[in-house]
Amino acid sequence: MREEHIGGLRTRIAGGTDGKGGGRGPLVLLLHGFGAPGDDLVSLADDVPVPSGTRFVFPEGPLSLSFGPKDARAWWLIDMARIAADQAAGRVRDLSQDIPKGLAPVREKMLAFLKEVEHTFGADPRQTILGGFSQGAMLSCDVMLHSDRSYAGLVQLSGNVLAQPLWGPLMPKRKGLPVFQSHGMHDEILPYVGAEKLRDTLIHAGLPVEWHSFRGGHEIPRAVLQRLGLFITKVVTHP
Repeated sequence: MREEHIGGLRTRIAGGTDGKGGGRGPLVLLLHGFGAPGDDLVSLADDVPVPSGTRFVFPEGPLSLSFGPKDARAWWLIDMARIAADQAAGRVRDLSQDIPKGLAPVREKMLAFLKEVEHTFGADPRQTILGGFSQGAMLSCDVMLHSDRSYAGLVQLSGNVLAQPLWGPLMPKRKGLPVFQSHGMHDEILPYVGAEKLRDTLIHAGLPVEWHSFRGGHEIPRAVLQRLGLFITKVVTHP
């Protein structure tokens, strides 16, 4: 693995021909979740079975949080008081109509980041997969919908439908885009019903979704990683 700054973001790069992103292989870009350190998903480069030479790019969220574990990062700030109130009242979080204040600026940052990645790595969008976990999943979905590049696939690990007034009209233009989605049936952070709503919305817009539910919480179990590897292999070898 190596680190460098791309598009103003600290970025970890792994895989490829040298373990540091070398070569011209397919590229998988994954965004970590809210409150995680920037290197939270880096181990996936070793844990997901992918074609030889596949490169992994892990950008770090631009926001440093003053609470949580050391080096906790975020893509946009979350109303923690609202989450606590919902949990205390037993309300299921519904993010479908939420448009976070920080979403637009971080989207623009990520769109610029992707252009720089494409140039720096000589990456073919048709051999590039975008995705993430939790907040990173939602951002990757938003960025995919706002991009004009023909990407190979979208990965949604424990995400939810967000900003539906923005996403809804944009989804049909991504008709045919392969999506991999997983979610724990006992997720206490982002509700299972929100993931189902995202899945159904994507399918209705014409995006084929490979759906994997599991008996667990806000996590990525090994069985999901194995299936993710099969998905990546399929979409980058048969674009």
